[in-house]
Amino acid sequence: MKVRYPAAAVVAVLALALAACGGGGGEAKKPGAEQSRQAQRQMAATPSMSINPVPYEQVKDGGTLTLAISQWPAQWNGNHIDGNQAETATMLDVFMPQLMLSDESAVMTANPDFVTGIKEDTSSGKQVITYTLNDKAMWSDGTPITWKDLEATWKADSGQDKGFKPASTDGWDKIESVEKGDTDKVAVITFAKPYSEWQGMFNRATSHLFPAAHMSTPEQFEKDYLQKIPVTSGPFKVESIDEGTKTLTLVRDDKWWGRKPKLDKIIFRAISDPAAEVNAFANGELDAVAIAPGAPADLARAKGVPNTDIRKSLSPNWRHITVNNQSKFLKDKSVRQAVQYAINREVIAQSDLKDMDWPVQTLGNHVFMNNDKRYVDNSGDLGTYNLDKSKQLLDAAGWKQDGEYRKKDGKELDLSVLVPTGAPVTKSEAELVQAMLKEAGIKVTIRTVPIDKQFTDYIIPGDFDLAPFSWIGTPLPLGGLPQIYKTGSESNFPKASDPAIDAAIQKTVDETDPVKAAELANAADKLIWDEVHTIPLYQRPEIWACKKTLANYGARGYKYYDWTTVGFTG
Repeated sequence: MKVRYPAAAVVAVLALALAACGGGGGEAKKPGAEQSRQAQRQMAATPSMSINPVPYEQVKDGGTLTLAISQWPAQWNGNHIDGNQAETATMLDVFMPQLMLSDESAVMTANPDFVTGIKEDTSSGKQVITYTLNDKAMWSDGTPITWKDLEATWKADSGQDKGFKPASTDGWDKIESVEKGDTDKVAVITFAKPYSEWQGMFNRATSHLFPAAHMSTPEQFEKDYLQKIPVTSGPFKVESIDEGTKTLTLVRDDKWWGRKPKLDKIIFRAISDPAAEVNAFANGELDAVAIAPGAPADLARAKGVPNTDIRKSLSPNWRHITVNNQSKFLKDKSVRQAVQYAINREVIAQSDLKDMDWPVQTLGNHVFMNNDKRYVDNSGDLGTYNLDKSKQLLDAAGWKQDGEYRKKDGKELDLSVLVPTGAPVTKSEAELVQAMLKEAGIKVTIRTVPIDKQFTDYIIPGDFDLAPFSWIGTPLPLGGLPQIYKTGSESNFPKASDPAIDAAIQKTVDETDPVKAAELANAADKLIWDEVHTIPLYQRPEIWACKKTLANYGARGYKYYDWTTVGFTG
């Protein structure tokens, strides 16, 4: 999951919003059939991966890759709720173990650098996964990677010990035991209940593998990787972490037992302003830069940089507005539904994606992306902008128009939208929402907060009403259901709780037949729409501007990078 924020022309956008909202009432329609078909055709023509694939032997030896991140992490433990940021995971990929890897088609296979064999067995009546770890695999302190590391990750993420704060317990809470096999290099995992997406364990889909010596107690889980990285395992190791300049420098690890990486060094620099990232790329300070939706000027600027390759792909990432189900006025489901009806998702999508050379198509599902064969538009009536319906719900809930805004028991209906600093597109989305909800008689205040505190100090504690951001998905989408929508999950940021949704989610993740699981997921999705937990906007484009000579990097879609092959061709 996580976030990236680009720019949009606010004045033009607000005018578009008011025009689309009809200025004073009425109903807007969903996009026409031909428009939807055109968007679908454009999506079908978009590649699943665009990374300039080059064989290892043809990538030159040496060189430094310099990249930007938008948020500097304090928590480097990717299992922890505070460390569960997309860019943190991208950095961890370089120097922490992943036992399985995904290709561009979302097919998961064993990572031979860490695992020499993986076997699934159900002959005992229970699902048993046996990992045979690479004999050479070790941590940077010389300690062998063993079954104990897998056991520690399970215990920390299972939710059994409330002292731990995992980002998600999905799958981990189904494990009955993690035991030693024939040797310390064999881990036998027995599930109490079947888990269809077990391939996502011990990699970026859920969490990287971390050493047991730093994960075994809640205090270690909380503090050992807080503002430091004590132990690594991968083709690169940490040379330095500079908190002042917010820079992570990685170099080749001479103790690495796998294929020698092509690059000498990788540098990650924190640059919170997307436009500043593009400027740094144009000035030759970065070798690649992500172009976020809502930033046509950034895209145009990047296209104008000599020897630049624009790489685009479909991805499992999506833009949305999280709705706090426990905040003062949004505890009332009818008010949440009124907010949903009053927000024109099509207008926001058009604003964010205008001039981005990307199909404008709203997302009608909380689980599956538009290009997924399992996708069904479950938004129903709630997914269609309907100002009249919004007003009717508010009237019925006792919120009567009193001048410019609505009041009830002498209190004004006043919501806020959370906007992090250096996030122009989020600000534009907030101003759109502000204009749209004003038409329904709802006052909206835009609340600006520090970008590096957005999650830790506001979203995670529940100190917000509405919060636009992006969820960064994985090749295994069903795990997102319990992580984001189930009662009590640390990543259930709206603090929503509905027994019917919980039961529907449980049925889905307990189902091992993929066709039935997809049907159950779509049934759960309909309930989530009705609850107004989250308002999906659109499947987020993955667009990168890269130096033409940069190989095996860019818009990767579902594919995991092989950091030993990333490098330059000239």
